[in-house]
Amino acid sequence: MAFIQKDKVFSKKWLINYSLILVGSFILASGFVLFITPYKIVPGGVYGIAIILHYILGTPVGLTALTMDIPLTLIGIRVLGPRFGYKTVVGFLLTAFFVDGITYLYGNEPLVANEPLLSSIFGGVFLGLGLGLIFKAKATSGGTDIIAMIISKYTKLPIGQLLIYVDSVIVLFGLIIFQDWKIPLYSLIVIFITGKVIDTILQGVSYDKTLFIISDKHDLIRDKIINDLNRGGTFIKGNGMYNGAEKTVIFTVVNRREVAMLQEFIHDVDPMAFVTVINANEILGEGFKSLKDKLTD
Repeated sequence: MAFIQKDKVFSKKWLINYSLILVGSFILASGFVLFITPYKIVPGGVYGIAIILHYILGTPVGLTALTMDIPLTLIGIRVLGPRFGYKTVVGFLLTAFFVDGITYLYGNEPLVANEPLLSSIFGGVFLGLGLGLIFKAKATSGGTDIIAMIISKYTKLPIGQLLIYVDSVIVLFGLIIFQDWKIPLYSLIVIFITGKVIDTILQGVSYDKTLFIISDKHDLIRDKIINDLNRGGTFIKGNGMYNGAEKTVIFTVVNRREVAMLQEFIHDVDPMAFVTVINANEILGEGFKSLKDKLTD
């Protein structure tokens, strides 16, 4: 079973992906060294464990994480099959190298002294940005992701849910070791911001809106969407819950500026229309970014 995506060596795609991994690993490592490690913040993952061991045993954070990443990857390959390609290995090798290299050159002091909350926020931003770039290169972060995948294989629990459990255990372990309630609270801030930034990197910042419109003037609204806004849409047939009357629902996607124009028009032609506006995180298809472009980014 082929899980590994292979890029032709020195092709444009190969260069872009490994450049993303290089830059992402450096940003990720900078986040740990400048913001996370000095305040004993434990943001889950193998680096959360490595930070705990660093303060207990004095071991280098990067090297300690690497000694966990390598066996976990080997176990993952044996149990799950070849899901972890060269890019993942390069990613965690570079991250470990940068973490200890930056620590050696910069030291162990935080970039901003006496500001654990500010460091938690920017640490989460740096970690999310670094991981987001690595994920865009179709690599993974390895580490506790593999533990979650293995547990999922035998329990059938969702991997995302298991990742939360694994990271939560590591955060609680940090509380037990450091005996400070502020540490898990700051760690949760880092984990939350990291996830949001990763989503932004992978999905992009979008001002597009999804609209569901229920109106008896659906033909007029359709003409406005097609002719004036130059957008498409879909008619969805339905029935009202109250009296069972047939309804035509318009499903369409427009940008933020066009929402205001369409709402004004709908108000003019049918003040009783029912309109639902939803933020669209990512739109793929005609008139927007194509699925092909998404997959080849």
